[in-house]
Amino acid sequence: MLDGSARAALPFTVELPSGFEIVTGRPGPDFRIYTIRRGDQSFAMIYAGPASQFPIYSGEMVEAGGRASVVSTEDGVRHAREHLFQRENGTPREIHVWTMSLDGVDRTLAERIAQSVDAR
Repeated sequence: MLDGSARAALPFTVELPSGFEIVTGRPGPDFRIYTIRRGDQSFAMIYAGPASQFPIYSGEMVEAGGRASVVSTEDGVRHAREHLFQRENGTPREIHVWTMSLDGVDRTLAERIAQSVDAR
């Protein structure tokens, strides 16, 4: 689990609701993957490295706010499933955020968390 000073050193910012934490998985040679979770339930993942696998979901590609997003429509409701920040200079080159497959209130919360991510 990342504490406040470790979160301040991340290449991105994120608004974490009360009860949520960021944990890291095993890093690769030039990338890191972070999980945003509440207890044992994962809500969103963040890749920071040179070349992500964006997009992983299908849907409409929308570019706004310095990022590309994949948006899908289900039952007349739009859902932002994942986002990609690409930087010409700096490390990491890409920050890829995606939500986990959740339902109801948890899905809405995961989308809100993922949309709060911004590159530093």
